[in-house]
Amino acid sequence: MIKSAITAAIAVALFSFQHMKAQEFTGRATYESKTIMNDIQISGSNMTPDMKASLEEKMKKGLEKTYELSFNKTESVYEEPQKLEAPSGSGARVLMVNTSSSADGKSYKNIKDKTVMSEEDFFGKEFLVSDSLRKWDWQLINETKKIGNYTCYKAIAVIPVTKEEMENYEKMKNKKSEGKTQLFTPSEPKDRTITVWYTPEIPVSHGPAEYWGLPGLIMEVNDAKTVILCSKIVLNPKDKVVIKIPKKGKKVTKKEYEALIEKHLESMKDSKGNIHINLGN
Repeated sequence: MIKSAITAAIAVALFSFQHMKAQEFTGRATYESKTIMNDIQISGSNMTPDMKASLEEKMKKGLEKTYELSFNKTESVYEEPQKLEAPSGSGARVLMVNTSSSADGKSYKNIKDKTVMSEEDFFGKEFLVSDSLRKWDWQLINETKKIGNYTCYKAIAVIPVTKEEMENYEKMKNKKSEGKTQLFTPSEPKDRTITVWYTPEIPVSHGPAEYWGLPGLIMEVNDAKTVILCSKIVLNPKDKVVIKIPKKGKKVTKKEYEALIEKHLESMKDSKGNIHINLGN
């Protein structure tokens, strides 16, 4: 039953692909992304309840974002729509660091060449980060649901905890046992199950963020911490979709970029290994 249902879904995708093959098939999809960080505790010897509440609110807003995915048959660009930021007054500034090469910058994927490139800004310096596309071992599930007007099929992938993640966790745990103060205390890392919903009715293998590789556009992603949901789709829009390959910034590989971030964070630590964040002006 599972195989027959999935085969039917792929057949729909192939039929749709053949139907659209004669024309240039493009589209834009808007995604709403929300991340919940229940495994991080905010603390500090000089932090008042009001300061803690303010920092938590700023972190929450920083973890709720809107993105747009522009795509053709083989290429896509995933980025935040440009908008004017209101001038901020005094108060806390929150530094969010993510070493994923497709975290917040403009991210370009080419599923034909299996490459990904992104423009990243780290402490005012621009980098052009390149890498190979991550290979996803998707397990297709015989479940469907509607997202908007599209029938979507379920798929899952399991990401095991890495040796590096466990080593970093042990370091943090040892610091705490030695009585060293920490602003953020992470929980023990565990294997992650990624659940996505894709629609063969839009016959491209693209998806938001780093996700791709299914017989239809990925409409929803849930990795237990982050939910990404497609809220709008425009196919073959009147204003032509032009996929522009990122070019801004110093060219580095993903490994080089992650090493650079790690080195910079190390330079910010004091003699006890703590990173201090200024919560004032």
